[in-house]
Amino acid sequence: MSLILLVEDVEDNRELARVLLESAGHEVVEAHDGGQAVLAARKHLPALILMDLSLPDVDGWEAFRRIRADALTSHIPVVALTAHAMSGDRERVLAAGFDGYISKPLPVATFTSLLDPFLGG
Repeated sequence: MSLILLVEDVEDNRELARVLLESAGHEVVEAHDGGQAVLAARKHLPALILMDLSLPDVDGWEAFRRIRADALTSHIPVVALTAHAMSGDRERVLAAGFDGYISKPLPVATFTSLLDPFLGG
């Protein structure tokens, strides 16, 4: 299927997302903070990046800006995968230029199907 970069600092969240993605046939590369995410995006050129916003070191917002500013990675769709689920958060994420928004906790039954539009499905 597709190579997906999963950027998540909470081990339980990362493990759940990885298991769901791998069970759907995707290959997963993981990053635990925004700095690692930027480097992994350049190294692996994934088909999709799932980006937590509240990350140590470099947060997801800044990592996203760096990925978008780099000609090598600017074309990669980036979906915010976040616990920021208050009124207006979705709109703020999309207005910042993210390609999509999925709130946590992950919707286990529909998670991988929510990614289909970003993976050409």
